[in-house]
Amino acid sequence: MNDTVNSLANPTENMTVKLQQEISLLKVELEQKDLLVQQLSEELFRLVKGNTAFLPNPEVHEQHSEEMRFLEQKLAAVENQLMLSRVQIQERDREAVELRQTIQEMTDRNRMLEQVVQELPNIYRAKFAERIVPIKQKIEALQKENRQLHIELQSLSFRLSGRTRRPSSQQQRLELPRVMPAIG
Repeated sequence: MNDTVNSLANPTENMTVKLQQEISLLKVELEQKDLLVQQLSEELFRLVKGNTAFLPNPEVHEQHSEEMRFLEQKLAAVENQLMLSRVQIQERDREAVELRQTIQEMTDRNRMLEQVVQELPNIYRAKFAERIVPIKQKIEALQKENRQLHIELQSLSFRLSGRTRRPSSQQQRLELPRVMPAIG
């Protein structure tokens, strides 16, 4: 009864004792395992040292060395090929970027030219209108002069016809050139 009272009175002390017991058991197990590992490694060393079966066969070793050299050469060739492929890919990527830029420039230029072509009829109309103004003015002036000359001609013709109506044995008729009226 005293033990139960003591164990209830000091629970921390009781835990510490149990932990110390477990620690010492674990230390003993660890020491035994270390001893077994040491014994096994000594036995393995002794077996390998005296047994030639564990040593590599020189023919097999040479064959493995040749295979390794061959594989290393093959790996180097593949790495070189990979490097060349990377360079080619970079070059093609650069060319692709340049081509995209060229396409963009050409597209922009094409749009500009299309716009100019669409504006050309209006530009030609405006230029034609500018050039036709002096010609129209000259035509109007010529037509005005032509009308004036036609009026004078009629006036002269009328006066001449009044003179020629005098009594005379032969009537003289004056032939004047025909003037076509201006179209316009």
